[in-house]
Amino acid sequence: MRFLLPILAAFFLVQPASAQDRMPPAPYAYTQLEDPALEDQARELMHTLRCLKCQSQSIADSDAPMAGDMRHQVRTRIAAGESPAEVREWLISRYGDYVSYEPQVSSTTWPLFAIPVVLILLAAGVLLRRVGRRDEPEAGEGEGA
Repeated sequence: MRFLLPILAAFFLVQPASAQDRMPPAPYAYTQLEDPALEDQARELMHTLRCLKCQSQSIADSDAPMAGDMRHQVRTRIAAGESPAEVREWLISRYGDYVSYEPQVSSTTWPLFAIPVVLILLAAGVLLRRVGRRDEPEAGEGEGA
């Protein structure tokens, strides 16, 4: 009986996590929209959105269930008349700036854009100072002879 209790506890803890992968995909996860123009808008947008589970693939390329749900949301919202920009803003507000491959400059993301520029300017300053020192004649070099 002592050994049965931990086994049952483990089963009940693992069961909810494994059940999520067995759920059927959302209807528009793998089904295209009937209107080719709307589908083109949806696919173009999906290539600019990052799969939060894969992190290196767009939701258009990922087979993760999370990406399928996001594809469904994109197609459903575009079919309902929302513009791709509105859908992008909704996804960013829901999942954060990380979901977009095209980040916007905001109060939270400006350091990501500013730090590389500052580092390049510092490196250029250091290089110019070192090159400038090499070109200066050393003391006593031109005297004598």
